[in-house]
Amino acid sequence: MVSKKLKLLLAFVGLLQIMSYAQTNTTTSLSSTDANWAYDSSKVSTKNMPQYNEFQNYQTPYPAKPRSMWELSVGGGNAIVIGDRPILHKGDKGGSYVGGMTGSISARFPISHVFSGRLGYMGSFQKIPGYKNDAGSYYIPYSGNVTHALNADLIASLNTISSHRGNPKTNIYVFVGYSIASTQISAGEKGFLKYFNGSVRTDVYAQDNSNLISTFHHKNSDGIGTQALYHNIDFGGGLAFKLSPRVNLAFEERISSPLTGVDILDGYVGSRGHGLDADKMAYSTIKLNFNLGNSATHTEPLWWINPNNYIYNEVATPKHMKLPPVVLPDADGDGVTDQFDMEPNTPAGCAVDVHGVSLDTDGDGVPDCRDKEKLTPQNCFPVNADGVGTCPEPECCKNIQPAAAACNIGSLPSVQFKTGSAKLSSTATSLLDNVANQLTSNPDCKVKLVGYGASDKRAQQLSWDHVNAIKTYLTEKKGISESRIIFTYGMDGNGTTVDLVPTTEDGPNTVPAPHPNLRKG
Repeated sequence: MVSKKLKLLLAFVGLLQIMSYAQTNTTTSLSSTDANWAYDSSKVSTKNMPQYNEFQNYQTPYPAKPRSMWELSVGGGNAIVIGDRPILHKGDKGGSYVGGMTGSISARFPISHVFSGRLGYMGSFQKIPGYKNDAGSYYIPYSGNVTHALNADLIASLNTISSHRGNPKTNIYVFVGYSIASTQISAGEKGFLKYFNGSVRTDVYAQDNSNLISTFHHKNSDGIGTQALYHNIDFGGGLAFKLSPRVNLAFEERISSPLTGVDILDGYVGSRGHGLDADKMAYSTIKLNFNLGNSATHTEPLWWINPNNYIYNEVATPKHMKLPPVVLPDADGDGVTDQFDMEPNTPAGCAVDVHGVSLDTDGDGVPDCRDKEKLTPQNCFPVNADGVGTCPEPECCKNIQPAAAACNIGSLPSVQFKTGSAKLSSTATSLLDNVANQLTSNPDCKVKLVGYGASDKRAQQLSWDHVNAIKTYLTEKKGISESRIIFTYGMDGNGTTVDLVPTTEDGPNTVPAPHPNLRKG
C-alpha cells in the first residue's frame, strides 16, 4: 500500500504541474531580455511619474522604478530544535529526534531589484523524545514544542543583476530578520504529546523566565504562564526556481535564534547558562510562491528582472538614447564624402557622379558644367576648351555656297563678373562700349545676352542680375534699342560669365526676375 506521505507528495507535484500550465497559458511571458518597463508609463506609479517625465524629456538618464507585483508564499516542511537534545540520536525509549512539522505563509514585496521585504507567519509542532546522556548528568524527558512566530525579513537576491544574461530563471537569496515567537512546552508520555489535555510543563518556564518577554495563558500559583513570548534574530537563505511568470518553487532554510538566550525550547534548561548554549529553531521548508498583481500595470517582482537589460538593450537597439548627427567631411562640397571622393577638388557648381567625379555626358574631357556642347558627336572630337567640337564638312555640302550673312559682326566678347556680384567692372564697361559701337554700325544685327548659372535659386537669380546689368547699360547708357537685345539667363555653365552673341533671331527682350527676393542691389 502506498503510504499517505507518498500520496501527498504525488498530489503536490501534480498540483504544481497544473498550476504551472494554467499560468503559462493565461499570462503573457516576458522575454528574458525584456526592458520595455523602462518606457511604459502604465507600469509607473503616480509617485514616480515625475521621474518618468524627466526621463522621457532627457532631463535624467535614469528610468523610473516600475510598479512590481508582490509575492504570496505558502510553505511547509520540517522544524527542529537545535538545543540540548542531540539530533538523530536515539532516545531512551528508542526513536531518533528528527524534528516535527512546520507551515508558513508570507507576503514579499520589492524594495529594489536586489532588496525586498517580507512579512509572514510560521507555526510548528513537534515531539521531542527523552534523552539521557552517557554520564547520566542530565535527562531530557519526553516533551512537545508548539511555536507560533510573526517575522519580518530583509532579503537580498544575489543573482538578479548580471552583465552576461537577461532575467534570471532562479533566485538565490539570503535574508536577515526579526521575529516575535510564542512557544508552549508540554509534558509527554510514551511519545505522545499531552498539551491538548492540559499536561503542560511549567518548571522550564520558571527556570528561564528571566530571558523571556513574558509568560501568559493558564498561569499557575507562582504566576508562571504556559506560553513563553520572546524575541528572535532570524537568518538564512533560499533557492527559488521559476515555473511560470506567476509561480515559482523555493527551498529555504531559516535559523531562528532568541535574542536573550532562551533555553526552554527542547523542554530542558541546561546548567551551563545561556548565550551560545541556548536553544535555536531551524526550519527547512518548501515554498510555493505566487505573484500577485495585474500584469498590465505591474512587472514581475523586481528580483526576477535584471535591470541591466535596459542598459544593454539601449546599446544594441536605442529607443531613448540621443544619437548625435553623423558628420562626414566633404571638402569640395559636392555631396560625396572625402573618404569616397575620387575627385577631391571638384569646382563649385559642377554636378558629380556617385564617385565625386564631374559629369561629362559626351566624354569629351570637358565637364558638363563648362561644356557648351554637352552632346558632341565623337566624329567631331577633339573639342576646344569650351567642349565644342570641330565636325568635318559633309561631302554633300562641300559645293553649297553659303548664304550671305545678314549680320556682319564676327564675334562679340564675353563679360566677366566677380563671384557673387552683379556690378559691372571698368573692364566690362569698356567692352560694352565697343559692343555698342559695333551694334550702331550694323543696324540689322541684334545681340543675344546669355547668362549662366542653373544649380539653384540663388545662382539663377544672379544669372538674371548679370544679364539685366548689361542690358541696362546698353539701353540706358549707350542708347541701344531694347528690341535689339535678346534676354537669356540660367543656362548651365560658368556662373560669372555672360556671353554676347551677334544674331538676327528673335527672342524675349525682357524677362521677370525668377527670385526677386534674392536680387543683388
